[in-house]
Amino acid sequence: MCVLWLQIWDTAGQERFQSLGVAFYRGADCCVLVYDVNVMRSFDTLDNWHEEFLKQANPADPKTFPFILLGNKIDIDGGNSRVVSEKKAKEWCASKGNILYFETSAKEDYNVDAAFLSIAKTALANEHEQDIYFQGMPEAVPDTEPRGGCAC
Repeated sequence: MCVLWLQIWDTAGQERFQSLGVAFYRGADCCVLVYDVNVMRSFDTLDNWHEEFLKQANPADPKTFPFILLGNKIDIDGGNSRVVSEKKAKEWCASKGNILYFETSAKEDYNVDAAFLSIAKTALANEHEQDIYFQGMPEAVPDTEPRGGCAC
């Protein structure tokens, strides 16, 4: 049996977390950038977050490191308050090496499963053979071992 750990760090786009980037980003196998389709500023900061991630994570090949972009909150106001078009988002993705793009609504659970399945597949495809964070950990916990603690 193989166990896959999917660990997601959410900085919520807050600049105060940028100084913790090395701790958050080092060893990552994929980076997911999320913006609100109704707020231009959230889209305009994508370049900064993209570059900051690459600087702090320091991947072996920054040009091929996998990113995924999520345009969230497409449910708001029936799409009438949208300020970032799907076309503009896809153009940004193309300019960064054809980043995968999903439009989502966390509130309405629209396209969230598809996005996270793609995130997991992308991370798994990019997984390093010997990640320093997992050295010495067993591949699987036998079903016969007692389990305790919280269910989270």
